[in-house]
Amino acid sequence: MPSFLRRERGFYKRMWLLALPLILQNLITTSLGFVDTFMVGLLGQNELSAVTAANSPIFLLQVIIFCLMSGLTVLVSQYWGRGDVDAINRAMGVAMYAGLGIALAMAAAMFFLPRQVMSLVTNNALLIDLGMPYLRIVGISYIFNAVSSVYVSMQRSTERPAFGLAVFAASMLLNTFLNYLLIFGKLGAPALGVTGAAIATLTSRIVEFLIVAVFASFSRRVPLRPGALLHPGRAMTASFIKYASPVILNESLWGLGTTVMTAIMGHMAISADMLAAYAIMGNIDKFSTVACFGVAGATAVIVGKRIGEGAGKEEVYSLGCCLLTVSLGVGVAVAAALAVLLPTVFIPYLYPLFHLEGLALQIAVTMCVVYICMMPMKAFDITNITGLLRAGGDARMASVIDLAPLWVVAVPLTALAALVLDAPVTVVCLCIQTENLCKMPLGVLRLRSRKWINDITRGGSAAS
Repeated sequence: MPSFLRRERGFYKRMWLLALPLILQNLITTSLGFVDTFMVGLLGQNELSAVTAANSPIFLLQVIIFCLMSGLTVLVSQYWGRGDVDAINRAMGVAMYAGLGIALAMAAAMFFLPRQVMSLVTNNALLIDLGMPYLRIVGISYIFNAVSSVYVSMQRSTERPAFGLAVFAASMLLNTFLNYLLIFGKLGAPALGVTGAAIATLTSRIVEFLIVAVFASFSRRVPLRPGALLHPGRAMTASFIKYASPVILNESLWGLGTTVMTAIMGHMAISADMLAAYAIMGNIDKFSTVACFGVAGATAVIVGKRIGEGAGKEEVYSLGCCLLTVSLGVGVAVAAALAVLLPTVFIPYLYPLFHLEGLALQIAVTMCVVYICMMPMKAFDITNITGLLRAGGDARMASVIDLAPLWVVAVPLTALAALVLDAPVTVVCLCIQTENLCKMPLGVLRLRSRKWINDITRGGSAAS
């Protein structure tokens, strides 16, 4: 056994106690999206494709909110190691203002210009008309989610991940129930179809926000300090921009790249089949990576706290190697599970459930096979980029490693294969996944350099 895997007594137990609530939280959040996809998919393939197209710009908004929370984690985890509650409140304040501003701007674009936004994703008139109502309503929901996510992220970064689990569990249950009522018109409610799914999502996000607001008002573990929260100060704003802006830019451009991938498929001759298959693969991907993101989240907290406590570079490097090995093992386990599920569950049961047949079914199977082959590398990349490098304050290089393979390799190759060469679906699917082939060797090189280990709290709490 390598020496970096030999940790102090109870280390792995503590790691999984951090990771498991995050895994369950991600699972619940993912289930919310899956429930929407599942219930809308029961309406028909066109409705499923329309919601997939509408979710592309919404996904970009989700990514931006996620990246704000990732940037917040970089600061909060290290300030938590120092015990600086005021600095934690100021960091939350900056993230809250940024999240609200971005969510309001994007929600306004989706509400007032839904046709124009949908046209960026697909040129299929039917899908545009079906997706517009969903886009307008769901966009509003993220105004509330932006604020809720700030507080949930703070709780996770201060070693209380179970709070987010409870909040999102309640949100998912409510969303599922309202979907049942409003999509299909049950218990006397009107049958609103795709619009009903959007209303259910908006309602659950509002309730989610109210739960967070009530809890935050009474919590004493990390008490809210309105003066620091509402007036974070120039120094904290500058610190947040310095360490979080690369994360924000990274995730925004990554989300844009993913949206461009969807748009490429939306402009193929077989766009309806591609988007329907991609919708199901997207949900499989989200479920498959919940454990990876759980380990990545635990990695960020553990590594960030140790750096904040003053650990040396070699100790932090050894800790990083250990956690990345765990993540790689998780990726191998997930790939093995998917390899079993594809012929036993997905092909005979899951794909037919969503009315995938003929070409759409073939595409879905091909996408899944290629994805399984890339899963271990994907798991490593997730923990290395979103967990280790960012927790070490190396957000700029993390962005380079994350974005260059996507924009320089994957997007051009996919566009060339799909829109210019009219290549077989297998080739298109391979092109989509090429980013993972490039990320891992770049990540290993950065890991071994040790240049990613930085104490970003050395300048104090950034009080003004």
